Amino acid sequence: MESAARTRLGIIFGGRSGEHEVSVTSAASVIEALDPNEFEIFAIGIKKSGELAAASEVLKMLPNSVQGRFVPRGFLESGESKLRLTSGASKEAPGDHPAPEIVFPLLHGPYGEDGTMQGLLEIAGVPYIGCGVLASAVGMDKDFMKRLFLQAGLPVLPWRVLPSRDALADLSALKNLVRKEFGYPVFSKPVSLGSSVGVRKIHDEGELEEAIRLTAQFDRKVLIEKGIDARELECGVLGNDDAEASVVGEIFPSREFYDYDAKYVNPSRLEIPACIEESKSREIRDLALRAFHAIDGSGLSRADFFAERPTGKIWINEINTMPGFTPISMYSKVWAATGVCFEELVRRLIRLGLERYQERRGMRISA
Repeated sequence: MESAARTRLGIIFGGRSGEHEVSVTSAASVIEALDPNEFEIFAIGIKKSGELAAASEVLKMLPNSVQGRFVPRGFLESGESKLRLTSGASKEAPGDHPAPEIVFPLLHGPYGEDGTMQGLLEIAGVPYIGCGVLASAVGMDKDFMKRLFLQAGLPVLPWRVLPSRDALADLSALKNLVRKEFGYPVFSKPVSLGSSVGVRKIHDEGELEEAIRLTAQFDRKVLIEKGIDARELECGVLGNDDAEASVVGEIFPSREFYDYDAKYVNPSRLEIPACIEESKSREIRDLALRAFHAIDGSGLSRADFFAERPTGKIWINEINTMPGFTPISMYSKVWAATGVCFEELVRRLIRLGLERYQERRGMRISA
């Protein structure tokens, strides 16, 4: 007999970004891992077109392995404000199921992880897991993220940002800039995408134009960043104001660098905990927490670092405010190695989301 005290958890997944499939896999992994006697899961899908999926479409979006473990919904409603978001094609009624107590927006990339979905949930009065509007937006914009890191005294590699529309307007000047300020290799990155979509490693001047031209297709701003010979290390953060850092994990890319293919197509090898000196581990954990607080994070994040091979110097690369929850994702693995199993991780995230929601509700918004 199922318990009447199950936590009603809404999971929003899919989305318009190039990380749609990653989001679907994350959602399926979470649904499969959670005990149905403890969690009543409502799955809300967003199609690649950006439309909210009808319940019948939600069923088709998720794999057979999780069918029967969730309630598909073509709408999202707030139990408090009664605001209801629905698929234009949906004829569904709320029925006997109450609104989710909290929502897990398992969306990666633009239109989900960048503060847009968080803002929608704030307006609707829906409690949710993870960072708020500001932290999510800053965490997605690599340029402003790095500016805040610099202001907080965090070690950041040299970078420049160019408007995509005229990044190649003066190729000769661009070549001179890269030669004088960075040298080779450098990386070109879309400022506001994740999972290394659109990222290119540029080994020499002859590759510069083609790489910039490709990266510019993915964002209105192109970030050019100095490349170094380094180990790739990651650390998870869990909490709100009193957040904790996990053990450090290391990635051994299956390709030249940790690009989309090395993340999801030909998965790279992970080593958890990383084989590094304890002093370096402490430094990375401290930097991960400082980065989290620098963007006003809440709930969770994953901070990515470089350990420069010739010098051992630690550089922070970026912070991810909604890391993947796929079977090969680093975030849940580093917390498991820290002693927090997957279900306990989700329980904590729910508590943290509700805690932050109650805190915001208690604030005055008028005189």
